[in-house]
Amino acid sequence: MESLHRTEARARGYRITEINVQSEQGVLAAVVLSCALAVGLMRFSFAHQEAEHAAQDAQLRAAEEAADLDRSIAAIKQATGIAPQGFFCRGSESSWTRELLLQRGFLYTSNAFDDDLPYYDRSLSAGALLVLPYSLDSNDMKFFHPNGFVRARDMVDYVSDALQVLEAEAARGLPRLLNVGFHLRIVGRPGRFAAFRDILRLLASKREQLWIAPRAAIARAFIDAVPATGVLR
Repeated sequence: MESLHRTEARARGYRITEINVQSEQGVLAAVVLSCALAVGLMRFSFAHQEAEHAAQDAQLRAAEEAADLDRSIAAIKQATGIAPQGFFCRGSESSWTRELLLQRGFLYTSNAFDDDLPYYDRSLSAGALLVLPYSLDSNDMKFFHPNGFVRARDMVDYVSDALQVLEAEAARGLPRLLNVGFHLRIVGRPGRFAAFRDILRLLASKREQLWIAPRAAIARAFIDAVPATGVLR
């Protein structure tokens, strides 16, 4: 399984970067801490957004989790020159994860799958933390699921269907957010790569209707429009 992640520092990363540069669209690139430093710098040089994607154990005590989080932040900053602004962990957050994120100045967390819009977690003692929900359905991880995507076109059609529904809702005055998740080791495979390429083309064709932006930009726009001190959601 470790060799699957090593592909990110090989052909998969360069294949993804090439088509991303051609399409002139930024793509979220979660830093895998075992990747070669050169790949991390390559991602950064093409304006990808770096996000904390550290392994997380919900049973860690707060001090241990804080130390693990600090090590991950330092590794990402060393590789890219920028500290992560957003957080997404493998597995569940602990009961104190979001407090730790606020203490470290994180802009948002994406460890939630419960809405089509950002919202604030106001239950924290340190203040409100913005939550940008993530998506597991419009995500290339479904290529690994028995009941998920099989052909590259499956994912393209799924994202297209999702956009049709969300665009119709937005036309009725209901703003919506759609995350599309890609992993180098998955969609970088030749048989799946067309999903990445064609979804970027689909998004490019809708530039007049959609705002295509990294999560940090979406977070800032939402905070400007809906300050944490404003109306409760």
